[in-house]
Amino acid sequence: MQSVIETLKAWQPHPFVDHFTVALILIGIVTDLVASVFSARLWIRYMALTLMIAGAIGAAGSNLTGGWEADRLWDAVHGAGKSVLERHAWWGDILPWVFGALALWRLGIQFIRFIAASRPIYLLCAIVAGILIIYQGHLGAEMVYDYGIGTAMLGTSQTVTPSPPPAVPSPEATAEPLPAPSLPPSPSPSLTPTPAPSPSTLAPMAPTPLPSNSAAPPATPAPSPAPSLGASGAPVNPSSGESPSPAAKNL
Repeated sequence: MQSVIETLKAWQPHPFVDHFTVALILIGIVTDLVASVFSARLWIRYMALTLMIAGAIGAAGSNLTGGWEADRLWDAVHGAGKSVLERHAWWGDILPWVFGALALWRLGIQFIRFIAASRPIYLLCAIVAGILIIYQGHLGAEMVYDYGIGTAMLGTSQTVTPSPPPAVPSPEATAEPLPAPSLPPSPSPSLTPTPAPSPSTLAPMAPTPLPSNSAAPPATPAPSPAPSLGASGAPVNPSSGESPSPAAKNL
């Protein structure tokens, strides 16, 4: 018998036993609510009773297998994960008794006439118990996914603490800078300013005289009259009309 128990412990059946327990109880509660609407369908009420009894048995199995896991992990968990594990273990010890009582109550409603009148109160208590088992499943998920309790990745001998999310580098940080094109050096211009010429050093420009339209054209010399010859062939003085004397010719 002990070898069978050790084999079951090695298989770690607590997760899938929990999943079946939650599913059976929640579906049983919903089925009983549907049976209240269709009161003439007795088979729906019997199905709800069967599901609640199976859920109570599953809750006892979840408590048993959860105790195995607690013995294996209890001393290895520290910090904030320890408090979550303690709450999960406390509710794991209480809820099997709650669902066992609900299963017995549901049997009395189905087969004992004077207990059948308490059916509305039973349904209200069953809904509250369903909310509690959902919270219990949330605690189990928080232990595994937030603190890694029971996972082989962290190991059972390490302090289980939530790891911060990895930093995601921005695209600007991962992009390689493009090399800048090399340009030939350009000669730097002289920074010495050229002095502007002073107005006093500039010589005034003499105005260019324009040609006048009223200027008289240059005078053309009149042609001198040709000398007239006398009868003797000597030229005649035009003012006196006499020819020079022979003595004047000899001069």
